Amino acid sequence: MDYLTNLTLQDSIKDIIDIIIVSYVIYKLILLLRGTRAIQLLKGIIVVVIAWVLSLWFELNTLQWMMNQMFTWGVVGVIIIFQPELRRALEQIGRGRLFGRTFTEEDQEINRMISEIMKSLMNLSRRRIGALVVFERQTGLNEYIESGTRIESQISAELLTNIFIPNTPLHDGAVIIRNSRLMAAGCYLPLSENPFISKELGTRHRAAIGMSEVSDAVCVTVSEETGQISLALNGMVLRDIKEEDLTAKLYEELKAPDKTKTKRSFLKWRRRKHDG
Repeated sequence: MDYLTNLTLQDSIKDIIDIIIVSYVIYKLILLLRGTRAIQLLKGIIVVVIAWVLSLWFELNTLQWMMNQMFTWGVVGVIIIFQPELRRALEQIGRGRLFGRTFTEEDQEINRMISEIMKSLMNLSRRRIGALVVFERQTGLNEYIESGTRIESQISAELLTNIFIPNTPLHDGAVIIRNSRLMAAGCYLPLSENPFISKELGTRHRAAIGMSEVSDAVCVTVSEETGQISLALNGMVLRDIKEEDLTAKLYEELKAPDKTKTKRSFLKWRRRKHDG
């Protein structure tokens, strides 16, 4: 009896693992097809399957014969129709990319994002157009994303620059970035109440400092009065930061998982820049 119980338990565990693996594979395949024309064809196949089930249920012999003929040749048809998607899936499996991104890909994505953002920031700085860019890290910023206008797009220098052009609907507020995606613009952030903040700093800088006080976000501001770029992190701000230094620091901070380590490194880096 114990043997039968153990055997049944082992079979149940195997079935659960089997279902989990199959579900995950189907999920990844759906993600692969999402946004392509193949998803519409997939919906058509689902309709055909439903028609076949109904033909069996109501014993519609003619319809059932037609469905059987379609299934007989359907395998060949699916291979022909989904050829681009199947090729892409096989290529990604060969590169080990179907079930997750490699560290190299993540680095490339961060580099591309920082490059686009720096182009925009330098352009805005030269033209003395105010801007506030917030990078979400471990602390979720959904509350602040919902206060703005949802965009959820790939980042480009042109898009970011256009958002902050004066007198446009979204220019007065912050842009929030999550995982290399521009999530929202025109977002409202909490203002810092630190009495020791310089009186020279305006609302935009106080919002950047305030956000860095309540979260681990990295905030970059462009002053519309001077064109200077500032970096706010962990309630501290470094003003008039140079392009090369900001690029290096953004890459370092967006890759740093440890908040304590990040704070210490920022203090050291800030002290070194002031001493230099």
